[in-house]
Amino acid sequence: MTPELFQEVERVGGAVDLSARTKLLLRGADRVRYLNGQVTNDVRKATEGAAAIRACVTNAKGRIEADVFIHARGDETLCVDAEGVLRETLHARLDRYIVADDVELNDISEEMRLWHFFGEAAKVLQQTPPTVGRYIVSATRLGAPGGDVWIKQGQDLPRIDCPQLSATDLETLRIVRGIPRWPTELNGEVFPQEAGLEAGAMDFFKGCYIGQEVLSRIKTTGKMPRVLVKWEMRDEAKSLVEQPNRLRLLAQVDGGVMKDIGHVTSACVHPLLDRGVGLGYVRQGFEAEHSLLLAHVDEPTIHHHVKIIRL
Repeated sequence: MTPELFQEVERVGGAVDLSARTKLLLRGADRVRYLNGQVTNDVRKATEGAAAIRACVTNAKGRIEADVFIHARGDETLCVDAEGVLRETLHARLDRYIVADDVELNDISEEMRLWHFFGEAAKVLQQTPPTVGRYIVSATRLGAPGGDVWIKQGQDLPRIDCPQLSATDLETLRIVRGIPRWPTELNGEVFPQEAGLEAGAMDFFKGCYIGQEVLSRIKTTGKMPRVLVKWEMRDEAKSLVEQPNRLRLLAQVDGGVMKDIGHVTSACVHPLLDRGVGLGYVRQGFEAEHSLLLAHVDEPTIHHHVKIIRL
């Protein structure tokens, strides 16, 4: 992402094509009750005309199996969208627990396109009237309110003058804004609270769901293995971000000993700062540190200072 594009996006917002995402449709009288027993957030809040809600599908151990958005359509259906790589596994996971429920689960990934508008562009979007084969849902996907446009294949997008981001631009923007994503920050090894999703993707009063007992215990005790943080390099060694999965986060403990306390999940070069920024997990208790050290696993004796920003 160029500095000019980044500044324009920060000023007027933009649009991004999310059509590659998995899109599932649930119909039937038991759809809300059933889905409420599968996800971390309260599906009853996903009513017609309401904003899409974010939630996690978790396993019995409370680990994340999918990061989803859920919204209601006017024809008594619920729509679930998730990363494209989850298409088969998410469908199978949800279908497995439909036993005697009046629920029909269908994959509409090929039938519908999905675009997301954010910033000032989203405000313009909300003023455009719906048309046959196209509808708009409010959704917060990039850390700020925006709008999703669901369109049947062959239909036209609303004409809004704003930048259209590539997949690479989107990845840079979401890292800069500290947004966790499947499978880098969100995966089968992570609890939702570790990734900072407690406020926006969880409801502790809605009733039981798979993994709820474990996650409620974390809520009560406040104890979890690690915490997601945002970091920013203090020097110019930005070439390090080319291999984020080879980067470790270190802390200097008593006696000056360097202790490996975390790892990097995503990284990029900040379009304006022109230095490395990224996301990573650190052991709980170290997220409050003002600065840590960044090291490449192949050069563990070379340390780069980074500023830690709690998400």
